[in-house]
Amino acid sequence: MSTIHLTPEGYEKIRKELERLKGPKRRELSKAIGKARAFGDISENAEYDAAKDAQGHNEARIAKLEEKLARGEIIDDSKMAKDEILIGSIVKLKDMSTKEEIEYTLVSELEADILEGKISINSPIGQGLLGHKKNETVEIAVPAGKIKYKILKISR
Repeated sequence: MSTIHLTPEGYEKIRKELERLKGPKRRELSKAIGKARAFGDISENAEYDAAKDAQGHNEARIAKLEEKLARGEIIDDSKMAKDEILIGSIVKLKDMSTKEEIEYTLVSELEADILEGKISINSPIGQGLLGHKKNETVEIAVPAGKIKYKILKISR
């Protein structure tokens, strides 16, 4: 079983979702199943089938999150280099072709969310940035071609 590196924020997000699924969500689904049973014959009861399906999906998600937390290791920023791009780094970049400035946080695959500016260290851009330092220019191969970035700032 391989370790999954998580930021403290990512670990907490998973833990809270698990808590919600095991508590309020389970109770909600249990009530829905009870209500559907009250309609009578469950062999031809669409509400009952839908509630049981939802319960199955919830339990599968719980198992998946529990497995992730069991494999999860929280990143200790205090033991990591501050001048090098690593998991947990917040990097400000300048696209050398468009001159646009962008900011990414490098996270595990579990935490990646492009809408929040969080990219996986396993993505082409994430891999291309790892290990580099401020003021370096990096060229990264992506499916659409190559992107050239200048690293403007690295923080945690």
